[in-house]
Amino acid sequence: MIPLHIHSNFSLLTGTFRIDELIKKAQEFNIHALSLTDTNGMYGIINFYKQCVESGIKPILGCYINDSSDELKYTIFLAKNQHGFGDICRIITSRKLDENFDLKTILKEYHPNLIIITPVIEYLKIINPQNQFYAELIRTKKQKNYTTELYSLAKEKKIKVVATNPVYFLNQEDFIIHKLLRAIDENTTIANLKSEIVVDPEFYFRPFKELEKLFRDIPDALVESEEIAEQCNVNLNIGDYKFPHYPNAKPDSFTFFYKIVYDGFNRKYPKATFSEKERLEKEIEVITSLNFIDYFLIVWDIVQEAKRRGILYIGRGSAANSMVAYCLDLTQIEPIRNNLFFERFLNKARSSPPDVDLDFSWKERDEMIKYVFEKYGYENVAMISTHVTFRARSAFREVAKAFGISDAEISNYSKKIPWTSAKNLPNIAEIFPESKSLDFSKEPWKTIVYLASRIANFPRHLSIHPGGIVITPTKVTDYCALEYAKNKGLGLIITQSDMYSIEDLGLIKIDLLSQRSLGVLRDTMKMIKKKS
Repeated sequence: MIPLHIHSNFSLLTGTFRIDELIKKAQEFNIHALSLTDTNGMYGIINFYKQCVESGIKPILGCYINDSSDELKYTIFLAKNQHGFGDICRIITSRKLDENFDLKTILKEYHPNLIIITPVIEYLKIINPQNQFYAELIRTKKQKNYTTELYSLAKEKKIKVVATNPVYFLNQEDFIIHKLLRAIDENTTIANLKSEIVVDPEFYFRPFKELEKLFRDIPDALVESEEIAEQCNVNLNIGDYKFPHYPNAKPDSFTFFYKIVYDGFNRKYPKATFSEKERLEKEIEVITSLNFIDYFLIVWDIVQEAKRRGILYIGRGSAANSMVAYCLDLTQIEPIRNNLFFERFLNKARSSPPDVDLDFSWKERDEMIKYVFEKYGYENVAMISTHVTFRARSAFREVAKAFGISDAEISNYSKKIPWTSAKNLPNIAEIFPESKSLDFSKEPWKTIVYLASRIANFPRHLSIHPGGIVITPTKVTDYCALEYAKNKGLGLIITQSDMYSIEDLGLIKIDLLSQRSLGVLRDTMKMIKKKS
């Protein structure tokens, strides 16, 4: 019953399982504590945390960090508490953004909130003695001699040893999926895949009894695993909102909010009726009781800045149902006259924060994003990522390429594959009329289609959310790690967590979207004014 270090790599395409499958397997083996350690990232950590808690399994949150100068040398960092979770986020961010990142320097520093594990003998010789450090023992046929050498050095230096079970695939037969994903990532074929970028075929999810046999001569290594599990206690407070404070609210947020709402109300309803005032007070009461005042103030501030700069904008979505949003000029539609109900936008039973989408001209949206970064600080603001996953057409194309099929031949098939889940590929001719001429009954297509269906919804790469920005009350790296967007040359930095994980963490997400028609409208107005 030990915590297992699950190397489920998102960015380098090595993990061959989904988290729900992992949890199910852990339950089958009666495992009470489980660790997820993505390589140089924590892409799936929030989903992993949620599913572990729901399943009664203790989540151990961490990361597998390799050295930028030698990717085969690595260290595992596990968070003992929330502070440790933030420390790992910052180490990952440094690994992703700093060209001079040096893992040795990290290991020489003091990290009281982390447990540090490595199989690298060189690292055992330079560790900070104040850190809680362990030598990682992995038992496979390939590593037997090295493990013995590592164990001897650890005993000599009085460093604790811990047994781990790196898991890149749940079952031994899934090794081919791992090789396939590595080939896709390297843009090569499975036949030409270099052996050094493929993990040991024995890195599958082993039941505890197998591990007991493997480490029967070093039982203390298993005991240490239990002790590590007991020390790691991170509570991410899923669902608890962590809103930033609007800095210019005087004398306090509520008084300022109440004033600007009524300023707008008096301007837009000069002859207000009792029912209109009653509706406004009801909305204010709900917003206040849910502690969403600072959210509205931040969105209001963005709108005010756009107006000061003469930038056209439109507030859309369910926010149009709110009289408060209308009075703050977040939206332009009067809700009562249009029979719009506030409860559709916000109510006390709602489990998620309000979502006000603001559209700007495509030419000026970036200007407003820059304003948000400058207003709330570059350390407290980040663009949100989108996790792009394999769908039917992309999965088919990438697997076929990994089998050495030419682009022309792939295109003959892929153009008949609709935009659907890759799970449908084996039976696609029966499901979709446009695919009825496809015949995947012969090799290599039969195997290609099967493997493509196996990687359905697997992560492919990170992209940028169309306009999602996260603003945090403290540094963004207290909550999630950052990295460059796919095109590093653009210099755009995004969160490793996607919008769903950001919302689960209770962080504020604001959508500043781009609408080309607003740019056309602005240009038209300028031309009319110039010619009039």
